[in-house]
Amino acid sequence: MSIETADTKTTGAQTTTGAPAYAGRPGPDHAGRPAAVFWRYWTASTVSRIGDQVNAVALPLIAVVTLHASAIDVGLITGAGYAAWLLIGLPAGVLVQRLPLRGTQVAMDLVRGVAVASVPLAAALGTLGLPQLMVVALVVGLAGVVFDVGISTVLPSIVAKEELTARNSLLSGSSAATELAGPSLGGVLVQLVGGATAILLDAVSYLLSAALLFSVRPVKPPATAPRQAGAGMREQIREGWRHVTRHRVLRPAATYAAAVNFVSGGLMTLTPLFLVRTLDAPAAAVGALVATGGLGSLIGAALTPRVVSRLGSGRALCWAATTAAAFSLLLPAAGPGWGTLVFAVGNAGFSAGVVVTSIVARTHRQTRTPPELLPRVMATVRFVSWGAIPVGALAAGAAASAWGPRTALLLLALSSAAGPAILLAGPIRRMRELL
Repeated sequence: MSIETADTKTTGAQTTTGAPAYAGRPGPDHAGRPAAVFWRYWTASTVSRIGDQVNAVALPLIAVVTLHASAIDVGLITGAGYAAWLLIGLPAGVLVQRLPLRGTQVAMDLVRGVAVASVPLAAALGTLGLPQLMVVALVVGLAGVVFDVGISTVLPSIVAKEELTARNSLLSGSSAATELAGPSLGGVLVQLVGGATAILLDAVSYLLSAALLFSVRPVKPPATAPRQAGAGMREQIREGWRHVTRHRVLRPAATYAAAVNFVSGGLMTLTPLFLVRTLDAPAAAVGALVATGGLGSLIGAALTPRVVSRLGSGRALCWAATTAAAFSLLLPAAGPGWGTLVFAVGNAGFSAGVVVTSIVARTHRQTRTPPELLPRVMATVRFVSWGAIPVGALAAGAAASAWGPRTALLLLALSSAAGPAILLAGPIRRMRELL
């Protein structure tokens, strides 16, 4: 479970009144259109995420079961997908503003679909190896960076400000539902037909997402001030970076996200190793246990509006971060057989806490960031936060190679305490509502 602080993108040109404007549909003529656009984007995102979750289980299982990968190999495959945020995370925000949003999203879906489809093709030809899995993970990650920044910044332009928390909860809930169904489906498919064939579902999901997005009328990127329009890419990136690093809430929230995503990256590496090699779980059980994270995310997304209403966004952020860290301590305590239920509870609780923090932080960014800065702010936060995922993945792989998966998982769980410590050490701990 990774946080989108972030997680988990728009871009609608703003009218002088602050309402979103759409290509060819200005003023009152677009009444009702935001809802239609939102549901089309929501459907495309959900379809794509189903394949993502199958892929998240299938790729590591192909590496571990079929190609007999080491812990370091699994860490490299996991890390390759998220290393893209370190490579192009910052420029992605500027690119989203400069390129046609719909065409870019469709192109990124097609690139990911082709990359994923190469895995079963290579398996059929008998040429599939670990280097190809790493390259596929990297290509999918690079395209995913641009796609994700675009999708996450589009929401404020098609949803009223007062509906953002509810819509973000819906998006996170949908993502959680795919996390619940996707890994279970992926584990069963890997066991029944093999990992290379199972991953075909991911390729199909990207093609369906591309078709859905292609059918949406183009949405213009946010209008930019004359000074920004004439600025070079480096200066535009610098403006987004300064806004995040100088903001009293965005800075600690992004730092927290990096800490929790370090843990999430480590879990992506250690979970298949721990469940398969330490607990001797079959592929179908691995999928079901990974899916408990989706169940926790679904619960967290459903509870977020109520928690924020009762505690306030600032207190909810701190409370959820502490809850996630506490539940992570259950993961290394799991045992074989019925003992895997301990892992399931820990995974669900960790994911529930993380998704609440993700929704709260994302809603704050979308409502408090100037529209012309939003894509760059989203890209900056994700560069910082998602860039920690490959670092965690590689560190966890190295720790598992040195001391075994269980000890590595224990060290990772202990490191999760850094997340709430970051929030409680700053001004957020004194805020009922994030400012």
